[in-house]
Amino acid sequence: MNSRLIFLFVLLSCSVTWAQSEEVVYNAEKAKKYGADDYGMKKYVFAFLKRGPNRDLSKEEAAELQAAHMQNIGKMAQEGKLVLAGPFFGNDDLRGIYIFDVDSIEEAKMLTETDPAIQAGSLVMELKEWYGSAALKEVNEIGLTLAKKSIMD
Repeated sequence: MNSRLIFLFVLLSCSVTWAQSEEVVYNAEKAKKYGADDYGMKKYVFAFLKRGPNRDLSKEEAAELQAAHMQNIGKMAQEGKLVLAGPFFGNDDLRGIYIFDVDSIEEAKMLTETDPAIQAGSLVMELKEWYGSAALKEVNEIGLTLAKKSIMD
């Protein structure tokens, strides 16, 4: 093993040890606010946005549909139902994701059906329940402090 790899291993080991030695204090108020269970986790519903059958729109129609799609994303986020949304890179059939903070796939399905891109057949959704960190709900609040511009503008 060369000296760079040994140094990197020691550095990573120290970082992990330091992170593990930090005392973590349970915050009951935040756990309740974010709907966390005893493990700090909760159920979400993932929506995988896939290329739909109706993709042959004019440039103007596609731009209008995208604007309406973005407005709907903003509305669902403001309602507290949408935790995260975003596109995937590339031009594959899998176009993006939504992560919903809802109790059921049925509720997520109702929300996805409000999306103009779904209504137009430009996108289709595949929904899946997921168990993840309740802290995910804090991402948008943190994100607002990092963005100089809004994609909604």
